[in-house]
Amino acid sequence: MNILSKFRKSIMLFLKVMIFLAMTFIFVGVWQTNYEAALFSDKGNYLVVFSYLVIFLIFNNLYGGLKIGTLRVHEVIYSCTLSTLFTNFIMYLVLSLIARFLLNPLPLIFATVLQFIVIYLGCSASNTVYYCLYKARHILAISEVGVDKTHIIQKMMKIPERYTIDKVITADMSEDEILNEIDNYEAVLIGNFEKSLQNRIIRYCYSQKKRIYLLPSSNDIIINNCYQSQIFDSPILICRNRGLTIEQALIKRLVDILVSGIGLIIASPIMILIALGIKLYDGGPVFFKQNRVTKDGKIFNVLKFRSMIVDADKVKLRKATSDDDRITPVGKIIRPLRVDELPQLINILKGDMSLVGPRPERTENVYEYTQMLPEFDLRHRVKGGLTGYAQIYGKYNTSPQDKLNMDLIYIERYSLLLDIKLIIMTIKILFMRESTEGFSDEDSAIGNIAKEEKEKNSNTNN
Repeated sequence: MNILSKFRKSIMLFLKVMIFLAMTFIFVGVWQTNYEAALFSDKGNYLVVFSYLVIFLIFNNLYGGLKIGTLRVHEVIYSCTLSTLFTNFIMYLVLSLIARFLLNPLPLIFATVLQFIVIYLGCSASNTVYYCLYKARHILAISEVGVDKTHIIQKMMKIPERYTIDKVITADMSEDEILNEIDNYEAVLIGNFEKSLQNRIIRYCYSQKKRIYLLPSSNDIIINNCYQSQIFDSPILICRNRGLTIEQALIKRLVDILVSGIGLIIASPIMILIALGIKLYDGGPVFFKQNRVTKDGKIFNVLKFRSMIVDADKVKLRKATSDDDRITPVGKIIRPLRVDELPQLINILKGDMSLVGPRPERTENVYEYTQMLPEFDLRHRVKGGLTGYAQIYGKYNTSPQDKLNMDLIYIERYSLLLDIKLIIMTIKILFMRESTEGFSDEDSAIGNIAKEEKEKNSNTNN
């Protein structure tokens, strides 16, 4: 195994190439035997094969179908399957264009089913090999006293194949004791605590060649997206902090108008059916309106299809939980599929929102979060969006700090290509149930306890 570990990157690359070749051979076999009308007489066939590989690679790169060992195996299989569906659909259109008539799709459908089997077997086997070659590192977690002891640690412990949290210590120990503990482990998880101590621990881990897992602050996100320059013999980091340029803002608005307009036309039959379902169930209003905060703190009414009982907030004023009894039967269908968000295309067309951006929060949430995190207001540097970085990589119940960090990543890295990538990736999460996961009862209880403690401390100070 020690010999194999020296070539583990090559082994994993070989396995990925084998999966890609198997998928391509299945496509080529069906194409050659069933679609003679779409064959070239010369070297054009090579271009078709090359196109298949490139498109399949692009979608897998977008959706994470190549991240064997990094993502959970079911997500890798799902990502690769979705990539195959899109690739085969595009190639079916290409072959039909070559043949100049719509080809019989059944052979390609059967080939797609066979490819799904290859994906399942190939990704499962590759994932097993990955964890044999890459053993989980033994990690020491250093946490802030009384704070982030659970969030990231619990998440990492859910993936024992990748992370082994052997010990958790707090930053109130003496520095010498902390450094002595670090010597006994392969890697260190560093939480958010006093910066000067954090910096000294990072330098020590770097000198001892220990892998570092760092929970970033908002400042870390901003600095991480700076670019390096040189002033004579001194390196310097430059943070532009200028937001979107006039050209970027104009293009973004034009794309918003175009896509939302087309989207409303295409989605209108589905929207009519949902509206009828809501109205027939209890006769209440079809739309749910709520104050949300967008760019520069502007407040607007966001539109959604009503998925809860009428006046749900007046019945029980709380965040939605996974098994919330206020959700209607229609809501239980439209919420997981995210189609309750479709009326927001109207908000986008009006200019209240953008297609991509930080998810606009309720005014009450913004007030509450900014009390805890004054920097939370930084996410209002750009217009709120229907989808965004935090919507794709986070969950409904993602913590405010993590949402803020992901939104800052989007703001700092903004480009039209990033918007296009996030729009395409949104299709992936539509059918991932965990991305729509509500707050658990435990989360709600923790939030209530924290709020009570905050009010108690405030009353004590007063």
